[in-house]
Amino acid sequence: MGTVLLVEDGVTEMQLLTTYLKQAGLTVMSAQSGEEAQIKLSNQKPDLIVLDVILPGKSGFELCRELKADPSTSSIPVIICSTKNTDADKMWGDMLGANAYIPKPVDPTVFLQTIRQLIK
Repeated sequence: MGTVLLVEDGVTEMQLLTTYLKQAGLTVMSAQSGEEAQIKLSNQKPDLIVLDVILPGKSGFELCRELKADPSTSSIPVIICSTKNTDADKMWGDMLGANAYIPKPVDPTVFLQTIRQLIK
């Protein structure tokens, strides 16, 4: 179906989201920081990126802004997946170009429906 780059520094959350994605038939690339994600993106372009907001070093918000500003990655859909779940956080994600904002804990049905809508 496609490849997803999952950027998440929490081990449990990484395992859980990877399981959901693999069950949906997706290939999963993973990174634990924004910097690691950028290295992986220089080698391979996924069909979708799932970003946590709170990451070591660069935040998911900063990474989203950079990805959407870079012509080589600007067309890749980005889902922000975070415990930061206020209206302001969602608005900020939208302003930075995220295609969707999913609060944690993740509802697997909503998560996979959103991914299917964005990977066509």
